[in-house]
Amino acid sequence: MRRTLVLNVVGLTPDLLGEHTPHLRALASDGAVRPLRTVLPAVTCSAQSTFTTGLLPRDHGCVGNGWYFRDTAEVRLWQQSNALVTGEKIWDAARRRDPAFTCAKLFWWYNMYSTADVSVTPRPLYPADGRKIPDIYTEPADLRDELNAALGPFPLFNFWGPRADITSSRWIAECARHVYDTRRPTLTLVYLPHLDYNLQRLGPHHPRIAEDLRAVDALCGALIDHVRGDGGRVIVLSEYGITPVSGAVHVNRVLREAGLLRVKPELGREMLDAGASDAFAVADHQVAHVYVRDSARIPAVKQLLEGVAGIETVLDDEGKRAHGLDHPRSGELVAVSSAERWFTYYHWMDDDRAPDFARTVDIHRKPGYDPVELFVDPALRAPALKVGWTLAKKTLGFRYLMDVVPLDASLVRGSHGRITDDPRHGPLFISSEPGLLPEGEVQATEVKRLVLDHLFDAPGPVHAPPRQEPEVFGDPQAIP
Repeated sequence: MRRTLVLNVVGLTPDLLGEHTPHLRALASDGAVRPLRTVLPAVTCSAQSTFTTGLLPRDHGCVGNGWYFRDTAEVRLWQQSNALVTGEKIWDAARRRDPAFTCAKLFWWYNMYSTADVSVTPRPLYPADGRKIPDIYTEPADLRDELNAALGPFPLFNFWGPRADITSSRWIAECARHVYDTRRPTLTLVYLPHLDYNLQRLGPHHPRIAEDLRAVDALCGALIDHVRGDGGRVIVLSEYGITPVSGAVHVNRVLREAGLLRVKPELGREMLDAGASDAFAVADHQVAHVYVRDSARIPAVKQLLEGVAGIETVLDDEGKRAHGLDHPRSGELVAVSSAERWFTYYHWMDDDRAPDFARTVDIHRKPGYDPVELFVDPALRAPALKVGWTLAKKTLGFRYLMDVVPLDASLVRGSHGRITDDPRHGPLFISSEPGLLPEGEVQATEVKRLVLDHLFDAPGPVHAPPRQEPEVFGDPQAIP
């Protein structure tokens, strides 16, 4: 076996691999780089589950970052149990080949209760007084105290939200080096989220992205040098590419205006009543699962959504089958936005009636993904004072509401979820071992096999199998 490091550098694309990423560019030059053909939806949980199982969403069941749990009539996003992912995982396949194999899974999603040997994942504490305290969950359990002592507490508020920045990725990179040196895993999977933040806040063409690229490249370079100096192999990949957007589609408002979505008034606010709705959407970046209670109404709902500006296509049963999304967790329909749009979860018509959590960072209570959580409301006259006073209440043990998130979807400048029209704007796969890569693009379903090849020194060259999935949008050309 050859020790292998897999760096998941979220949002990295061939277009961004250049002068601001000298370490990553050197790895690609010394080894090889290929475009990576991701899955629909091109979002974290779906893509990572395909990478670790080699299966499409129809088979592993992770049809997005969350979905509607029909048995409890609840929308749940960002669940963590690995039992939600079906199919043989890469670490189990490797262990079958060699019982001495070990795996460290660091901040990849669905990280709790897996059969990986070492796991580290964010797991905040939620005391009864309403506070949210940064923390991690680890396997083995005593690794939690070890990491806290060595690195300090995990910077949760720099991992997501208005303060999200390089601090969290730096902590993860230090965690990866600590685990690599002290546990000596055969395979180390590392998730570095830094590029995700400003690519969504500012868009991929903003000048400040160069600074973000240099920052994450430096973290990658240190890990690459450390592992290769130890005789290990390195893979760098990404899940999706983030492309520019100029506005949002409020798909739930469309369904509400059509009389299909029901809300429940609570203390002057409006909550989505998913179980009572004839149709509603779980918005997830540029893809929305639309759940329709009465199958007889599916054609009418499809026709309604197809007439909405900013929606490029609406997949029915046939369309879902064509794109590997025909799983019971999927909506009866799946809407895909046009390239310059994304979907909000907003179901209220008046911002004064929005749920109280709408203006906070609350990834579990919101019935859809909300990238506006990356911003502080520009309408606040003194945001620093507001945040400082709220944190003071937290320190004193009082209940508090960090309601600083705006409700202005136009602030978001980058999104993902649909398959990019140009592979240069999509994800990539870099390897230190050029002989182990196919000649053309890498399919997301091939990642598991390719990682196993790196671990077990499979002979090359490896040829890509014939494409089985149709093109989703456009006809992308190969990267020159």
